[in-house]
Amino acid sequence: MNQAHSVQSLFQPFTLGNIKLSNRIVMAPMTRAFSPEGVPGDDVLNYYRRRAEKGVGLIVTEGTVINHPAASLNPNVPHFHGEKALKGWAKIVKSVHKAGGRIIPQLWHVGTQRGIGKLPNPETLPIGPSGLTDQGLKVNERMTYREIEAVVEAFAQAAADAKRLGFDGIELHGAHGYLIDQFFWEQTNKRTDHYGGNFIARTRFAVDIIQECRRAVGPDFPIIFRYSQWKRRPFTAKLVETPEQLAQFLFPLVDAGVDIFHCSTRRFWEPEFEGSSLNLAGWTKKLTGKPTITVGSIGLDTEFISFFAEGKGAQNVNIDGLIERLDREEFDLVAVGRALLVDPAWADKIRNGRVEELVPFTAEASKILY
Repeated sequence: MNQAHSVQSLFQPFTLGNIKLSNRIVMAPMTRAFSPEGVPGDDVLNYYRRRAEKGVGLIVTEGTVINHPAASLNPNVPHFHGEKALKGWAKIVKSVHKAGGRIIPQLWHVGTQRGIGKLPNPETLPIGPSGLTDQGLKVNERMTYREIEAVVEAFAQAAADAKRLGFDGIELHGAHGYLIDQFFWEQTNKRTDHYGGNFIARTRFAVDIIQECRRAVGPDFPIIFRYSQWKRRPFTAKLVETPEQLAQFLFPLVDAGVDIFHCSTRRFWEPEFEGSSLNLAGWTKKLTGKPTITVGSIGLDTEFISFFAEGKGAQNVNIDGLIERLDREEFDLVAVGRALLVDPAWADKIRNGRVEELVPFTAEASKILY
């Protein structure tokens, strides 16, 4: 594999709120489920520390569950509440900072993607805007205003704890058909009150969360918001069909306090709308003026859905196309997932031209904390 283009732009510093990043490489959030009873231990600490030591500019943790009984779908996914879990995260923050890195937690509620009877809290039913799964199955009544308020408060408390523990910001998970995204998507949000309606009205729940998180952390603490058009079912879903609709969807989130958008796509090189080569991150930056993070099969020859569906690995490929887009300032930061999952030194190898030493991603890699 040859890398024809200079990677210099990937290693330029970037300022995010009051935080300075040493380069444009972000470790993408990837659920690993190595935290028994929700508590991250030393193996998780070392996993993140290794990426910081090897030159990742910003680490976004795997999804961490807020303090709500229906927030999680796996007892080994880390919590972002409770004394033991927060103590574990405090140690991780300290270790990453000592290695010269920056780190933020991704805050998560899975909504109706949680199966009935799932651990932890098997007695707790899944919740969603209308109690519907992405396949239209009714698993609960629609969320009451009291339930909505409790979830909003749990996100805000997690944001406040992140700041208290010394994290460098937060990311709110509003993508991939989880709870915040379930409010966005008409198939799972059939409400007729002010939390439902058209795609603009359906941003209200996210706006409430962003505003309360902003109140909890103050004006200078970065809030990243991750969103996607695609859902696990179907992958071809579209929240919006045109750039004009995308602008209308994004502006309420900007006004609520988002500093940067993490625009989740399966393949970063695919154009989002006809008539332009811009991807979702490119359009989001153009329309809002906000910095954006691009993501999707960076450095690999197959997108991650083939891994989930068929257990396929992926080979390393050059990132010339990515660098060209970064040079054009279509987006600001680059989130790397599976390539960094299997190879903690990916950033260092790219920077120093050691591309022949990159480790290919295999299905087995998901079972190990490299």
